[in-house]
Amino acid sequence: MSDHADKMRVDKWLWHARFFKTRSLAAKQVGAGHVRVNGSKASKPSQNVAVGDVLTFSQGHQVRVIRILALSERRGPAPEAQTLYFDMTEKQDKPPANPKYEGKGRPDKKERRALGLTRVWEGH
Repeated sequence: MSDHADKMRVDKWLWHARFFKTRSLAAKQVGAGHVRVNGSKASKPSQNVAVGDVLTFSQGHQVRVIRILALSERRGPAPEAQTLYFDMTEKQDKPPANPKYEGKGRPDKKERRALGLTRVWEGH
C-alpha cells in the first residue's frame, strides 16, 4: 500500500494543483498528448506521477514546467495547491504579433486614404 501512496494519477494531480478547472479537462490534455512527464509524453491520464517528477504542459499561451513537491489527498484552496509544486517556468512574454506584409491583405483605413481608395458617395 505504501507504493500506492507514493504515486498519483497525472490528471488528478494537475486538477489538485489547480492547473485545470476540472479533472476531465486535465484528462483531455493528457490524453491528447499535451503533457510531458520527465520529458516523455504522458500516454494516458491514468499514468502515475511521483514526488520529484517534472511536468511540461501548455496553459493558455504559456508553456509551464513544474516539479512535483508533494501529492495531495484532496483539491484544496489555492494557497494549499501552490505548495504542491515548484514552478520552473522561465519568464515568457506574449508571443509576437503576426507581421504585416507589404501589399498583402486588406488595407486599413489609413492605408486606403494613402492609396486614394476612399469611397465617393454619389448624390451627396
